[in-house]
Amino acid sequence: MDRVRTAWRRYLDSPLRDVVLAVAVTVVLLIGSYGEAHPTSTSDKILFPGHEAPHTPLAALLLVAVAGLALAWRRRYPVTVLAVSTAAAASYTLLGYVNGAVLLAPILALYAVATQVSVRRAVAAAVVTVAVLIAATAARNPFGQITGGGTDLIPFLGAAALFAGIAVASRRAYVASIHDRAQEEARRRIDEERLRIARELHDVVAHTMATINVQAGAAAHVLPARPEVAAEALQAIKAASKEGLRELRAILNVLRQADDADPTQPAPGAAQLATLVDGARRAGLETTLSVTGTPVPLPAPVDLAAYRIVQESLTNTIRHAGPATAAVSLSYGHDELRIDVADTGLGQPAGPVSGSTGTGGTGHGLAGMRERAAAVGGSVEAGPSPGGGYRVAARLPLHAPLAGEPAPVPAGDGTPSRRGAVSPVKGDGEAGGAQSTGAERKVQP
Repeated sequence: MDRVRTAWRRYLDSPLRDVVLAVAVTVVLLIGSYGEAHPTSTSDKILFPGHEAPHTPLAALLLVAVAGLALAWRRRYPVTVLAVSTAAAASYTLLGYVNGAVLLAPILALYAVATQVSVRRAVAAAVVTVAVLIAATAARNPFGQITGGGTDLIPFLGAAALFAGIAVASRRAYVASIHDRAQEEARRRIDEERLRIARELHDVVAHTMATINVQAGAAAHVLPARPEVAAEALQAIKAASKEGLRELRAILNVLRQADDADPTQPAPGAAQLATLVDGARRAGLETTLSVTGTPVPLPAPVDLAAYRIVQESLTNTIRHAGPATAAVSLSYGHDELRIDVADTGLGQPAGPVSGSTGTGGTGHGLAGMRERAAAVGGSVEAGPSPGGGYRVAARLPLHAPLAGEPAPVPAGDGTPSRRGAVSPVKGDGEAGGAQSTGAERKVQP
């Protein structure tokens, strides 16, 4: 059945269709013109007393054939076909023959023009075509009447072809606009998926490589004097690389063919935070994890955002905080999940992160956390802690917004906003103004 449909669609779009229709129309016009020239009843004598339809020679029917066969090119050269068909029909009429059937050829050509050109050009073509056909019919009406022999019917035929063509053109334009919007939406979704994959890859690779880098440096430093500590560092490198590869496979699974097997590994989420904290400990960062409130199942986007925010915060601490400890806390409230990651490190000063209120800096760590939180209707606050160190605080809703619904994001003053602003932690954690350039040391490459 699908093969039949495919073959039929190809036929409808092929030039063969135009040729077949043109030949069929020409055959009908020739039969009609021959019948008009050779009446078999006395109806003409009754309708037009004293006048008989002239017998058309076969050579004159060549003009009818030209008017009909020209329709084979009506989609490629609509205006030219209309001119040829109208000229052939007018010439046939001016020879004094009955032109009832041959008039259909320029009418069909006029319809083709109306479907492919602007309304103004279509109206102009219709006026010229109708005027030429009426003038030719009135000049050599074989029945001797100016208002007879089709002159009163030609304007209605022309108007019908014109309006039908304009309606079809409008319908095609409407369908084309819908198709364009669908393609644009598809491209937008592809771009969003690419951005999501890029963000996932950044988080996984940055965290894994930071852990490996720190452990490799520690192993090289203590290897001559304390080989047992170097062995522990190498074991941490092995575990971090294994976990990073597992997450990379899970991310790249979305690029596989649809008939491939589904991934069996669980997606990163709050349930895997204990494993993430253990990895940070193996990387040399003493980290604690505390959970308050009653844990509830999180929507998949919120669950993944919570995991990535904690992962990014710990990665920044491992890379930039120096000798330090970190504390991760999750607090399940009535309608939101609060995440707090604080460290005691001094870190190294750096310029503002990319996307912050300042200028300079090329990192994407805090900007990525901002985008993740805003995507699910939450917010992120990051900045120096009053007692030293650095703190990242995030608020994520327990219910992700519906697809296509703008995510309300709390602004710096705590009021709902449609823009996912990120304010630094100031003082006791309240949202402050612009971030301090001397404290924004956590920058991801």
